[in-house]
Amino acid sequence: MHRSHIAIIGAPLDLGAGRRGVDMGPSAMRVANINKRVASLGYEVEDLGNVPVEQPESLPEGPRHAKYLPQIAATCQRLAVMVERAAEEDKAPLVMGGDHSIAIGTVAGMARHFRRKKKRLGLLWIDAHADMNTPQTSPSGNVHGMPLACCIGLGPDELTKLFGFAPKVLPRNVALVGLRDVDILERPHVRGSGVRAFTMRDIDERGLRAVMEQAIGIATNGTAGIHLSLDMDYVDPQYAPGVGTPVRGGATYREAHLAMEMICDSGQMVSMEVVEVNPVIDEVNRTADLAVELVMSALGKKIL
Repeated sequence: MHRSHIAIIGAPLDLGAGRRGVDMGPSAMRVANINKRVASLGYEVEDLGNVPVEQPESLPEGPRHAKYLPQIAATCQRLAVMVERAAEEDKAPLVMGGDHSIAIGTVAGMARHFRRKKKRLGLLWIDAHADMNTPQTSPSGNVHGMPLACCIGLGPDELTKLFGFAPKVLPRNVALVGLRDVDILERPHVRGSGVRAFTMRDIDERGLRAVMEQAIGIATNGTAGIHLSLDMDYVDPQYAPGVGTPVRGGATYREAHLAMEMICDSGQMVSMEVVEVNPVIDEVNRTADLAVELVMSALGKKIL
């Protein structure tokens, strides 16, 4: 990180997901001692608590093709303000989810921070899923399958135009790594968006090092730095069973760490979020513990 201060923000949102439990992700990562472990790397750590989130039991589901849309938009707006404020205070935001729809808020906050400086943000999206559905293509209506589309300006105005501008990130500065589960109607969005998608086949054929070098190059080309959005389902369920939407065939334990270590080595990461940790289906909190390990690698922990 360029900055010596880390601002930890919890975003216990599960309104965008079809399965309950990821709202407990921030608590699970705190139980895994994220604050002290990050501080052990020499950072000054400030935990800003959790962004307020409404509970689905007290709300109408709303539009079938974009469930809980107004409530998700409101939470993302609140999160964006917290993230931007932290960045303006020269602190690096580290956001803990929650489902992946929180990225709409995190990216909006960082994008406006740099927009004020007439700079732009690069985005590394590490995920088993493309997250590029829109309400028109989503088979489930779950917004956690839409956030990357929203970040590049595709989707409902309530989400794409937070702070009054879109896109938050130019597609040519977005790299999607680890892809292995894409909905049929979502595929044209991925192919035609300008986002560079690296599937698990790319990693199998070329190796993770080559893929990550190219992905980092895309996210840093003419940008002020990288926002890293890490969905824990990037990692194979063998190592990370407690995630919102597990998919077999993901990264190994060492591949997950190598990706984080290479991002750290680039010296270009300006903010980070970790999402979709679900303690309800985890085993003795080991997915949250791995999530904290990966945060540590991204922030500079080395073997030697």
